[in-house]
Amino acid sequence: MADTLKKTYTRVVALTGAGISTDSGIPDFRGPEGLWTRAPRALQMVDAASFLTDREVRCAFWSWCAEGHGRAYEPNDAHRALVDLAAGGLLAGIVTQNVDGLHQAAGSDPATVHEVHGTMATTCCQRCGGRTATTEVVARVREGETEPLCLCCGGVLKPDAVFFGDLLDRGVFAMAAALAGSCDLMLAAGSSLEVQPAAGLCDKAVAAGADLVIVNAGPTGYDGVATAVLREPIGTALPGLVRDLLADRS
Repeated sequence: MADTLKKTYTRVVALTGAGISTDSGIPDFRGPEGLWTRAPRALQMVDAASFLTDREVRCAFWSWCAEGHGRAYEPNDAHRALVDLAAGGLLAGIVTQNVDGLHQAAGSDPATVHEVHGTMATTCCQRCGGRTATTEVVARVREGETEPLCLCCGGVLKPDAVFFGDLLDRGVFAMAAALAGSCDLMLAAGSSLEVQPAAGLCDKAVAAGADLVIVNAGPTGYDGVATAVLREPIGTALPGLVRDLLADRS
């Protein structure tokens, strides 16, 4: 890979998607074993309008969380590789489409992790705005509640993850766009690059003169403009690429 890039980079931005977390036991969404592939009806559970207006959808969502999605996951070698890249002084920031918090769990500075699709770590009451740890809400479901409501006002609880139909946080996305427009290398790891506007950050980086390296199991719509495309498993490909980048700098 070092021979392919033939350049020393000083400002790398990582754009990560669900594929970076599959080695941690979290399924991706659009792959052969992805959540949307295996359970298309699950899409309704993360549709904002359906979630907010249909109690059955909310109950199904919280039951799904309690059955296993809400359990703790551990970061893997790909997450840790980005920690190493930051320690080497090359990583300007991480823009992630993931809501699992594994970059922070691996040791990445939370201030450098920009979660454009929000987070599952916290849950917000849609009436009073009160916020609580999602693990506490899931624990209530496991204890027998079918639909956990706000303990303060009885309002509907919704995770701080961005559901389909939700608006992105403008401030977070503005920071992500600024990073994309100022990097000299963008690493797109584990993303199908189908979901906009996050995928469009690749356009912004390339337009600004950055190289684009894609590490993903399947093809993406950006393969044709990428400097390099790696189809190797992310858990080995990304750490190897990081080692090459750090070696080029030494």
